[in-house]
Amino acid sequence: MVKLDPFEVDHWILTRDTGPKYNLAHSYSLPVTINDLKSLSKDAAADDDLLASVQSMPMNYGPSFTGLEQLRDNIANLYSDGSSVPITSDKILTTPGASLANFIVLFALLGPEDHVIVQYPTYQQLYSLSASLGAQVSLWKAKENDNWNLDIEELESLIQPNTRMIVLNNPQNPTGAIISRSSLEKIIQIAERRSITVFSDEVYRPSFHSIAPGDPDYPPSALSFGYENTVVTSSLSKAYALAGIRIGWIASHSKPILDLCINARSYALITASQVDEQIASFALSPSCVHNLVKRNTMLAKNNLDIVQSFIEEFSSSCQWVKPVAGPIGFIKFTRSGHPVDDVEFCTKLLDKRGVLLVPGRKCFGDGRNFSGYVRLGFGGDTEALRAALDALREFMREDYELLPLAN
Repeated sequence: MVKLDPFEVDHWILTRDTGPKYNLAHSYSLPVTINDLKSLSKDAAADDDLLASVQSMPMNYGPSFTGLEQLRDNIANLYSDGSSVPITSDKILTTPGASLANFIVLFALLGPEDHVIVQYPTYQQLYSLSASLGAQVSLWKAKENDNWNLDIEELESLIQPNTRMIVLNNPQNPTGAIISRSSLEKIIQIAERRSITVFSDEVYRPSFHSIAPGDPDYPPSALSFGYENTVVTSSLSKAYALAGIRIGWIASHSKPILDLCINARSYALITASQVDEQIASFALSPSCVHNLVKRNTMLAKNNLDIVQSFIEEFSSSCQWVKPVAGPIGFIKFTRSGHPVDDVEFCTKLLDKRGVLLVPGRKCFGDGRNFSGYVRLGFGGDTEALRAALDALREFMREDYELLPLAN
């Protein structure tokens, strides 16, 4: 039997998400409706066609097992800026969400004799699933005291003769940090010299609220450098505010990689939902996608300022490396310079004030790493965020001193 570690972040949220008055455990942008999409679109005729096309569709598997052609065209367009090698629709494979896309990539490409280097901290699936497949996993730890940057020289030292894959998460969950363009380019060059596959989970791309495209550190997709053995995943759930549309994708320059993913995918599903793919195609169409991303990015940018004010107000007790991208941040809570017990902190905060946060040590560490850290999502409704932070203020003033310190 394959041994899978408990998926801590999902378990934490799913066992508590019916009780909180204020849910700041989420990691996505404020969800949109289909009517919102229609109002964001610049193409009035297409607005009228959206529901009509869905209603008139035959409910079969669709014309292609790899995904709706127009949707894959629209996804390919997302990678057109600054890419040295064009991405076309035949290099895209749709899936029901990014988690399954990640699962398929790892399941298709890794085995018991392989060594994998995984950026850390990151989404647990990326290292736990790799280990469950029998691969040896080395964690490439980002440096908090260096704005969660990665040490490229350390990457070189982690590589072994059997290193099969380097796994990235850019932008990064849970910190909201990015791998800069120059660092990303160096990673690709190192991998290419050794024929190592680069797998990048880019589910928070392009939610860049604190860096502009013209900035030299602004990171393109890992695909943009043209290295054949690169594979990326993403979905509509986070940056595009459509978690209810269960559409994600896998993209790669490599036909052999895609063929392996298609074969692995066939064991789990035949196609994604035809209804979801039609709506996803509309959301990612040139007439809609830019306004959708702008809406979500501006919301995150405005909400980030609100959280930053809270952190400055309680600077003696909490600090963070201010996020650059994505609607999430990783905050460290301390007392007299020592980290508090983050699990107790989150448990007591939910019980007493109804605010749900994610404890870092439990959900992103191994029981030792990230004591005192919590992940906070700020991509939701602004007034709800203000109310949640007011409740957190009350907790800080009345209950915080009673929390135990981390062991």
